[in-house]
Amino acid sequence: MNRRVAFAVVLAVQFAAAADNQPLTGTWRLEQQEINGSATKTEPLTLKISQAGDKVAFAFSVPVNDVYFVSMSYTLRLDGSEADVKNAQGETVGHIQMSTAGTAQYKFFLKGPNRPDSTGKLTVSPDGKTLISETDAVQGGRSIHTKQTFSRY
Repeated sequence: MNRRVAFAVVLAVQFAAAADNQPLTGTWRLEQQEINGSATKTEPLTLKISQAGDKVAFAFSVPVNDVYFVSMSYTLRLDGSEADVKNAQGETVGHIQMSTAGTAQYKFFLKGPNRPDSTGKLTVSPDGKTLISETDAVQGGRSIHTKQTFSRY
């Protein structure tokens, strides 16, 4: 094996190992939600985040008769490039961009028809047990701040 190929293989292995160590990856369960600082009732929701090559896959699942069905998903690079957001039927319902904003923090921009554009951030706690999602949007001329707290499952 020549040096260039060997170097490329080493870089690919290092990149794959680093990508697999994303603090985001894992299965998360929604514990609480606040809208504009007020706690709201939540339905069961599970978020599974996994590595998919050089991308990260997000799958939001809800239970139907005790079986979890993916209700929304997207797979993206954490470099700010745009990716499709798909519903349960695999139809594109919007677009998302996400980039890293620190060791365990990620910024995103979500847009789609029939919904307000929103910006937000995901933060993984230092112990890796909690994921906080905060989103800001303007709907009907009113600012909406949503905060969701997930625990690692």
